[in-house]
Amino acid sequence: MLRHLPAPLRGAITSLLLGLNTLLWCWPLFALALLKLLPFAATRTLSRRLMGQVAARWADGNRAWMQWVQDTRWQVEGLEQLQVRGSCLVISNHQSWVDIFVLQYHLNRRLPLLRFFLKKELIWIPVFGLCCWALDFPFMQRHSKAYLARHPERRDADLQTARKACARLRGIPVALFNFLEGTRFTAAKQAAQQSPYRHLLKPRAGGIALAIDAMGEQLQALVDVTIHYPDGRPRFRDLLCGRLQRVTVCFSQRPIPAEFLGRSYDQDEAYRLQFQQWVNSLWEDKDALLERLQRHPLSA
Repeated sequence: MLRHLPAPLRGAITSLLLGLNTLLWCWPLFALALLKLLPFAATRTLSRRLMGQVAARWADGNRAWMQWVQDTRWQVEGLEQLQVRGSCLVISNHQSWVDIFVLQYHLNRRLPLLRFFLKKELIWIPVFGLCCWALDFPFMQRHSKAYLARHPERRDADLQTARKACARLRGIPVALFNFLEGTRFTAAKQAAQQSPYRHLLKPRAGGIALAIDAMGEQLQALVDVTIHYPDGRPRFRDLLCGRLQRVTVCFSQRPIPAEFLGRSYDQDEAYRLQFQQWVNSLWEDKDALLERLQRHPLSA
């Protein structure tokens, strides 16, 4: 529909569509959020289910303008094999803000609504922060190592916050999402980290360990996503302007080892080492897959 327009004009139109789509769905979301204030468990559960449907319709709108503005060649592997019926943990490599829309494009309505662990400061971002609060995204108060050294009693604060946030989600399926690298990949960051991986930064195991500790047996599986851009890492404005030409996305579903349930990542040193080794093995497999995709791209 918009593919033949000049790129700057496409960018302006899709920016407007993204903004209007967000404003359209934020108001019913806020109205449903008021139901959570009622002192009835059934009402709160119903409101959360309905808000999940509102968020799914927002994602449908984003998928629509992405299709209108560009003719992206999607190369997808493993999506049809996902068999998650309840709650799960989702991880991915991270190269661009485009990654979030790529994940939404393919996982909306296939998995429960993706919920991120967010920094507490993000709640003050207009509209976005309120939407995330309404949808029960866990907001975390992060503490530096220096702060924790002075206040060791605060070491369990994040875990307790996560447990309280996840307790509010019980009764509905959830998909807790984490970019394990913690930041977008760049060659400069890779060099500064002295990363042992060819296409990845070092993974941070603490985030998903926190999720597993907080959610326990409610998480049925790990969905591992690998995103590759054959034409180079795109900028967000490339997505808006219709310049996203080829994207490869590989999905795999893995079990969460049973021996990781009910243990403390912060307090159990043996478990912490075991968990880090598991995460490193996931990252070694992902790095090998990205190398294969570099050399032999999937067929469209």
